[in-house]
Amino acid sequence: MEKQQPPARLQTYSNELMEQIFHSTVEGIMITNEKMQITLVNNAFEALTGYKSSEVLGKFPSILQSGKQDADFYKVMWSEIRSKGFWKGEIWNRRKNGEIYPEILAIHSVLDDTGKPINYYGIFSDISYEKETERELEELTQTDLLTNISNRNAFNELLFDKVNSSNDSHAILFIDLDRFKQINDTLGNDVGDLILIEVAKRINSIVGPSDIFARYGADEFVYARSKIEYQKDAALLAKDITKLFHKPFHVCGTEVYITASIGISIFPQDGKHIEKLIYKADKAMYFAKQNGRNQYAFYFDDLKKDSKRLIVLEAELRKAIQNKDFFIHYQPKIGLAKQDIIGVEALVRWNNEKLGFVSPAEFIPIAEDTGLIIPLSEVILEKVCMDILESRSQGNIHILPVSINIASLHFQQDDFIERINSIVMQYNCSPQLLELELTERTIMKESDDIVDKLVKLKAMGFKISIDDFGTGYSSLSYLNRFPLNYLKIDRSFIQQITNLQDKQAIVEAIILMAHRLRIKVIAEGVETKEQAKLLKQMGCDIIQGYYYSKPLAVKELMDFIELWEIYRQERNI
Repeated sequence: MEKQQPPARLQTYSNELMEQIFHSTVEGIMITNEKMQITLVNNAFEALTGYKSSEVLGKFPSILQSGKQDADFYKVMWSEIRSKGFWKGEIWNRRKNGEIYPEILAIHSVLDDTGKPINYYGIFSDISYEKETERELEELTQTDLLTNISNRNAFNELLFDKVNSSNDSHAILFIDLDRFKQINDTLGNDVGDLILIEVAKRINSIVGPSDIFARYGADEFVYARSKIEYQKDAALLAKDITKLFHKPFHVCGTEVYITASIGISIFPQDGKHIEKLIYKADKAMYFAKQNGRNQYAFYFDDLKKDSKRLIVLEAELRKAIQNKDFFIHYQPKIGLAKQDIIGVEALVRWNNEKLGFVSPAEFIPIAEDTGLIIPLSEVILEKVCMDILESRSQGNIHILPVSINIASLHFQQDDFIERINSIVMQYNCSPQLLELELTERTIMKESDDIVDKLVKLKAMGFKISIDDFGTGYSSLSYLNRFPLNYLKIDRSFIQQITNLQDKQAIVEAIILMAHRLRIKVIAEGVETKEQAKLLKQMGCDIIQGYYYSKPLAVKELMDFIELWEIYRQERNI
């Protein structure tokens, strides 16, 4: 074993330069002897803890303990130090003035020739600012900024906890304001916003202590109530909500009457997953709206207005997957630093001879609901690989990395890696050209299985991206566990960054935290010059959206790339 010099006297193996570095570093440093008595600290230690060097020399590091970690915590820490020679993690310590603060701490042991510890040294930094930023970001991403009630993210998380923590029945009510668009168009968005605020207040007045109420979309609200013994209990709740709209809304000197249509689904009869429950409540709401508005309806399996189309659509979708009757459009991604096209996102399109053009917003939920999303995803991957192969065979030099959305159910399959690797190998397509986009909710469980899958995919050459970031927010701290290349901020944040400072704060915080973790940030849904300019000022790496280009067919994409290169050359970019 190579001989290690004890650090207790820094000057024995150092010089004035090393002494200056030791005392000028911003991280606190504490060195102890083999008995764990403090023998040396630097200036940053004094600044961070409030203790002078003379006050801690000869004492034990326990002088800094906050009491927030129990004996088991320290037992595990010292077990790692003895077995591995070091430990690193987050810990709460106490300053001299009694203030408890979080820090990142790394402890190393220094061994003699026989392998016996003769010194220990700890290096730490205060992460109070990062923790506070994370707390504020979490609070912002859980609250609807207009109405100040919970938002979609918070509702999904709270409902998820409810349905997974009890065997109770739960009623989910999807509430949509009738003809709200007409109010916005005739009276203006400002009046519309005031009405939304008043709607939230009225409904919030009947919310029980265990109920969940949130704004889910523009003029959509969701309400969940637990321990529903009979269907009539949910019906009574829906009636109570509709009564709240009997009185007119007085805004800006104008008296406005508005009603609401409500759809209801019940857990567990209508499903055990929140996505399915909300989807069915939404379908029931449309049924109520189509049958006269200002009423409620329960979900049932044969919703008359949609059943025929749904049956035909599912049947045609199965045929289309079997025959691979889909085509891919590609939306360019622009690197803000050099204004170059750094890649594209693959977006599936379907034109059916019976149904005409079918929007992904319509057939993707059906694919997810029926399990067809797995073969559909593999067809999409095949189509992308075929397009890359065709472009290469034509001698096209503009072969760009392609990002592909991976459904949660698809990713969860045990043979997911083997199946996508088989497709890539079949078409001789390099994994380096493919970026896999996973939603935040897909990886949020942070299980070892998810981490192992991502590590293997990264080792194979695939790039990994988190899509729709912010819509399923739990904690930014989990991101450092995953081998991520990109983080994609959800379009709902981007669309309002030029007129809502809170949205700007969220986007700036996400960019800052991502860059500290060496993850590049993509902003999707960029539609205006002002949004693009502001994102560049914030330090965003890549933007994507209709401001630069809509999704394009392969031939259109090649033309766009050539024109873009001409544009860059003319401006000497």
